[in-house]
Amino acid sequence: MNLLLAIEAPTGDVGFQKRQKKGGLTMVEEGKKAPDFTLPADDGGKVNLSGLKGQRVVLFFYPKDDTSGCTKEAIAFTGLIAEFKAENAHVIGISPDSVESHEKFKAKHELKVQLLADEEKTAAEKYGVWVEKSMYGRKYMGVERSTFIIDKSGKIAKLWQKVKVPGHAEAVLEAVKDLAN
Repeated sequence: MNLLLAIEAPTGDVGFQKRQKKGGLTMVEEGKKAPDFTLPADDGGKVNLSGLKGQRVVLFFYPKDDTSGCTKEAIAFTGLIAEFKAENAHVIGISPDSVESHEKFKAKHELKVQLLADEEKTAAEKYGVWVEKSMYGRKYMGVERSTFIIDKSGKIAKLWQKVKVPGHAEAVLEAVKDLAN
């Protein structure tokens, strides 16, 4: 099944309209080359996606450090990190928070996943996850919780949008294992 994040969609497609409102149209599709980026990491270095070619990469975009859902998601990926490594999969969390925020978040919850700071939202925009959201009638821009598996050749092998945290890390691990076969 070919799943698109944003394409020319029929009138009434809210997801398309939300992405369109931000000023650009981002198409991220399974089987297509993953958009490259370079972002600062929680360890003080920088990570360039194309530099990870040759291994599987799990990118999980999340809205904010140290919030309930985001903490549960990061802890779930951390709990499975040894299994992801055994599958030669590098797990990376990306949010608009600063490197300093990521450092505190990792220390507080003993996280073992690498976190990247996308303060300018460049990666979030490239992947189509910086969208208009609404809470209690108030509209604002934010990260839509999404996950991407990028294969060894740098293509998007699988994606999840509007992720619900319970069981998600386990589903991603199973997908990584399925791709290895």
